[in-house]
Amino acid sequence: MKRFAIVIAMGGMAVMTALPSLATESSKSHTMSGYISDSKCGATHMGSGAACVKKCIAGGEKPVFVDHKKNVWAIDNPKAVPVSDEGEGVDVTVTVDATKKSIHVENTKYSHEKGEKIRKTMIAKVKSDM
Repeated sequence: MKRFAIVIAMGGMAVMTALPSLATESSKSHTMSGYISDSKCGATHMGSGAACVKKCIAGGEKPVFVDHKKNVWAIDNPKAVPVSDEGEGVDVTVTVDATKKSIHVENTKYSHEKGEKIRKTMIAKVKSDM
């Protein structure tokens, strides 16, 4: 019984030692390219572009970030996204919370070319899947 207690205690110490490194890893900043969409349409926004995204967000939908792989990320601090970036291609500096599939936006940089390229690729993919 004493041996079992020692094994459990050592396992607990190993977990407690690993937790700070996991927290540090998720708190690192990353730069991601994609565009700002809304929570209703996410990555399926078709052709209507920025005006539709702005209208949906103004109507109560939450802004989301769509990366180059068509992954949709919730934005845990939506006020950090300027209205001018809604529906546009951006490079964002973020910290990622992979367990919640969310990002904390530290900075956005307008990148219309990247957003258009990603959007056209997604539209072509959806059309080919039909």
